[in-house]
Amino acid sequence: MEIVARVAFVYVFLAAALRVIGKRELSSLSPFELVTLMLIPEIVSQALIREASLMNALAGVSTLLVLVFLTSVVTHLSPKASRVVDGSPTVLVAKGRILEKACNRERIQPEEIFSEMHKSGLEHLSQVRWAILEADGDLTIIPEQGHGLPVARTRDRDAGL
Repeated sequence: MEIVARVAFVYVFLAAALRVIGKRELSSLSPFELVTLMLIPEIVSQALIREASLMNALAGVSTLLVLVFLTSVVTHLSPKASRVVDGSPTVLVAKGRILEKACNRERIQPEEIFSEMHKSGLEHLSQVRWAILEADGDLTIIPEQGHGLPVARTRDRDAGL
């Protein structure tokens, strides 16, 4: 019965802590936040089976969540810190030409760009003014004038896949 109480206590604690952190932090995870979420079970698991103190586990999780919150505040207040933590957009296509160095650096295959072009109703690379890999991993296609509206590809995790 004690294990049930421990799990329930940790569940309520984590639910409250994640609620306090805020929606922005949970809407799209940065690499730092993903690592944090992967560490939480590691820290808590020993406490759930009584091999470690529950209070020590909650202190560890609290520390991680405070670090996530502080990182969020710093990146919100400092564009330079935001670029370091979150990255910056990369232009992959400029005025109908694929920028091979940028694609290679970001490990984006031309087929991915063509796929997004076709989804947005564009058939030829010449119809693309810009293709931008956003800092959050989305691929935005901005057509030349008269070829439609910009289209952003959401990553598979955001599309529910």
